[in-house]
Amino acid sequence: MSLSKFFILRVLYSQPMHGYDITRTVAEVTKGCCTPTEGAIYPALREFEENGLVTCETQIVMGRERKVYALTLKGRQAFMVAVEAWQEVTRYVIEALRISDNDEMDNGRVEVMGKGVQILCSG
Repeated sequence: MSLSKFFILRVLYSQPMHGYDITRTVAEVTKGCCTPTEGAIYPALREFEENGLVTCETQIVMGRERKVYALTLKGRQAFMVAVEAWQEVTRYVIEALRISDNDEMDNGRVEVMGKGVQILCSG
């Protein structure tokens, strides 16, 4: 599962949302690292709906139609499987980047900090 799809499921895990709120919330949750476009978000939502991961309900808000997406039980389960998979991938990435404090990698340093990795580049 791509990171964009992962984060779409992540924000829907918290509460049902319409497309614009999903995009905005993904950007907030990822601190701008992942900001899916409409061209990415709606095909993903259609795929999720076709696979029974989300439901879509049309609501009228201030005279405008909005599609509100909500995770199904199957979607919640899929998200938890994705969390485990991404945690495993993250462990491998951190391990691959782990170097001693005195070593250099391409004129930069890698600092492993808890659950995150920061790559510091010089020059």
